[in-house]
Amino acid sequence: MTPRLRRLLAGSAVLTGILMVLGVYTAAAGAGLTCAGRWPFCDGFLGLFPANWGSFLEWFHRLVAMITGFVILGTTIKAWREGVSKRVRYALVVATAILPFQIVLGALTVTEYEWVILTAHYVVATSIFTAIVAAAAWGLSNRGIPRIADAVRLALVGMPIMLVLAPHMFVSFGPLTQAVYYVVGLTTYGALLSATLWTSAAHGARADAYGRLKVSLAPASAIVVTLLIAGRQVYDPILQLAHLGGTVIALVLVVGAAVVVRGGLPIPQTSVTNDAD
Repeated sequence: MTPRLRRLLAGSAVLTGILMVLGVYTAAAGAGLTCAGRWPFCDGFLGLFPANWGSFLEWFHRLVAMITGFVILGTTIKAWREGVSKRVRYALVVATAILPFQIVLGALTVTEYEWVILTAHYVVATSIFTAIVAAAAWGLSNRGIPRIADAVRLALVGMPIMLVLAPHMFVSFGPLTQAVYYVVGLTTYGALLSATLWTSAAHGARADAYGRLKVSLAPASAIVVTLLIAGRQVYDPILQLAHLGGTVIALVLVVGAAVVVRGGLPIPQTSVTNDAD
């Protein structure tokens, strides 16, 4: 895998995350319908430009979505042209294949604006993000340099912040708080997912240590992504407590993984496949 493709993979993951956070902020700020409820047009000059700050947020979100879509498509094409490993290519194909569904759901959030559609829109976005992060993680793994300990430490920083910012528990869950929560949450999820994939590929000396890490990291990543999907629909006190409980469980799992890391890990031997595989 060439350095340029690795940068494209990283850029695609970052752009997708930024787009998701921007979408959360746009919806939380009530700007989703400010382009006069039209899609793909807006309410300003010739219907192509925003007329005010609210419609600018919606318009800018659509612009970033378009750019992100083309970057993902370009990354997928380059990966196939380079003939990198199958799992990287197929992960990118999955992300690219569901892009049209995300576009349709994005339009429906403007024309229909129902919670089922909004949730589906975020679920598909999360699926795209997951596929791209997996492709990027596998790309690094094929180089034999997975940074498992760094990823666990990053998650260990993110989880307490997610706990403090848990929806409607300790602080007001307004647009800015939601944006910060999802920046931290997506970063934490990306770190946990990457570390899980790397531990799955590791073998050799003290493989049991990587096995214990996987037991903690895999459920932690599943819980975190569930929290992110459900976070915007948490209003009932019971759901708030359930969300907080899930965050605490994920935090405990990440602390357990950090303890294993602190005990020292051997340099992992990863299952390196031929790029043409």
